[in-house]
Amino acid sequence: MADTTGSGGSTGTTHTTVGIGGGAAGTAESTDMVLNIGPQHPATHGVLRLRLVLDGERISAAEPVVGYMHRGAEKLFEARDYRQIIVLANRHDWLSAFSNELGVVLAVERMLGMEVPERAVWLRTLLAELNRALNHLMFLGSYPLELGGITPIFYAFTEREGLQHVMEEVSGGRIHYMFNRVGGLKEELPAGWTDRARGAVAAVRAGMGRFDDLVLGNEVFRGRTRGVGVLDAKTVHAYGVSGPIARASGVDFDLRRDEPYLAYGELGDVLRVVTRDAGDCLARFEVLLDQTKNALELADACLDRLAELPPGPVNQRLPKVLKAPEGATYAWTENPLGINGYYLVSKGEKTPYRLKLRSASFNNIQALSELLPGTLVADMVAILGSFFFVVGDIDK
Repeated sequence: MADTTGSGGSTGTTHTTVGIGGGAAGTAESTDMVLNIGPQHPATHGVLRLRLVLDGERISAAEPVVGYMHRGAEKLFEARDYRQIIVLANRHDWLSAFSNELGVVLAVERMLGMEVPERAVWLRTLLAELNRALNHLMFLGSYPLELGGITPIFYAFTEREGLQHVMEEVSGGRIHYMFNRVGGLKEELPAGWTDRARGAVAAVRAGMGRFDDLVLGNEVFRGRTRGVGVLDAKTVHAYGVSGPIARASGVDFDLRRDEPYLAYGELGDVLRVVTRDAGDCLARFEVLLDQTKNALELADACLDRLAELPPGPVNQRLPKVLKAPEGATYAWTENPLGINGYYLVSKGEKTPYRLKLRSASFNNIQALSELLPGTLVADMVAILGSFFFVVGDIDK
């Protein structure tokens, strides 16, 4: 259908609206074309819609249209107690389930003034880094796929399976682990699990060179990503962009180092905050790859520390009805995709009065409205894929 509304006020320019994946074709002639990418289209990583205004093959305006997967998690938090909200929290970014759970329990523990056993602290740090590697491996495989390279995703899933096995063994879940609890973790590790985890980490590390050779060493990949989709530090700060995307634009910020939680304060000699200055698609991929390697190094350091700890509990005994005292707190963590925060308000009941979620992907994706104008439609998929988002993390 044709949109005859003037796009420039008095100019009277008409738009032809064309849909790919969910739009309608127009018949009116126009200077500009409005192209809907999505909400159901292979280029959009799920039910995300991009409304593009085109001048020929160049994008003149872009608007991410979100909300197609909105499930109202923040409202549902208010109707469930502090044990039950964990099952909701680990689902908005389904590639970072353990990290999502972690933010919730850290907020509740802070409200309660609760100290978690040292063994649980190190185990949480270990599992958070394994979850980070799992998250990043998905994008390390899927991003080249979008640019025409099919082989890396097979290697990525091979490496992921090794880590998935140990995560599933310890928690019982492959995606939604539900292993965090207020006061620690669900239960002690299975016998011999740390040795199997160490073997899985070593196997993944041995295979990481494939991504250097197959992807970073590929001239087609470099040609499609170098200098494409440059995001500057000013835009990063303006939109609250965080995580690998921000660090690829030279923003040297990582909560694990700058506001340590869990055991990260004791891992300063192992933790590397990876940054690049280029801010393009290639830089974002390079940061993700190096972060994956560092996550494996951190996992090994946690396993070494756990081997030195004496046996002990992994959780605290809780009352049958858990109530947080009246007040408010904010807990944020460095999730795989960026800063994930929970603002918890309690009225002293067994359910939160309010639990506001600050998800990484929601802020990150907004920067596309600044980044896409001026670029070519042919580069849109490369730019979109390099933002490493999960649609549920946007829509919440």
